[in-house]
Amino acid sequence: MYAGFTTVRDLGGSGVNIALRNAIQAGKVEGPRVFTAGKSLATTGGHADPTNGNNQEFSGDPGPKEGVVNSVDDAKKAVRQRYKNGADWIKITATGGVLSVAKSGSNPQFSIEEIKAICETAKDYGMQVAAHAHGDEGMQRAILGGVKTIEHGTYMSEATMELMKKHEVFLVPTITAGKEVEEKAKIKGFYPDIIVPKALAVGPKIQGTFSKAYKMGVAIAFGTDAGVFKHGNNGKEFGYMVAAGMPAMETLQSATTTNAKLLGMEDEIGQIKVGFIADIVATNDNPLDNIKTMETVVFVMKEGKVYKK
Repeated sequence: MYAGFTTVRDLGGSGVNIALRNAIQAGKVEGPRVFTAGKSLATTGGHADPTNGNNQEFSGDPGPKEGVVNSVDDAKKAVRQRYKNGADWIKITATGGVLSVAKSGSNPQFSIEEIKAICETAKDYGMQVAAHAHGDEGMQRAILGGVKTIEHGTYMSEATMELMKKHEVFLVPTITAGKEVEEKAKIKGFYPDIIVPKALAVGPKIQGTFSKAYKMGVAIAFGTDAGVFKHGNNGKEFGYMVAAGMPAMETLQSATTTNAKLLGMEDEIGQIKVGFIADIVATNDNPLDNIKTMETVVFVMKEGKVYKK
């Protein structure tokens, strides 16, 4: 929050994220307004299977309760379990991932029937679905299945970009995460060997894909995948988006009015306006002239209380 992000969408953790959200809401700790997905949903051996990399003797056979889905019925149960646990959103890993201890970083990992079951069940419980996705086929299944956002979008084709426009799905580019994993992969021993080639391949592509998607008219929502890199450095994303061709004002809107609408809070946050919650941040320079000033926010107010000045 001290970096200027007074509301965040948290897309996956062990369950501690739900407890943290509750503690912030109760005023026990300081922090941003959190919308959390709780535990991400994966397939067996897929990105976000919580037992990946474990000794097989102890890995067991995780199912919907642990966030592992292998059928339409599993999909429905997993969403209902997230609701029971207190999640605000649902997160699926529609393709392989860079940092999972598994070989593929881009293969599709859910059937379209499973994704449809997840999205339809989530809708019943008043939740939207976000999809981690690097590979193109997995993205297309996610879009046709009903997700609201695609996170990363590394190998997105023009056909998928058109599909996103048709179905009003947002791209969350997470350029900062891509750059970070690329750099860390160059440090010998920083990641397990199975991760290194994925990080070196995916990292350099995310910014270029974002640039093309933006120019083709795909809706863009701001997000960074913080946690892959140090929390507090989220402001770097603005500069990377501008460098890729998005005007500074539009990057600011992607992080404010756009995201407020995604969260269903467009009448409460995202603008400085009479009747809205008083979330205000300030920088020393005008970000329209110097977008890097967003990396050093000097004033933070949340709900009328000043947390940094």
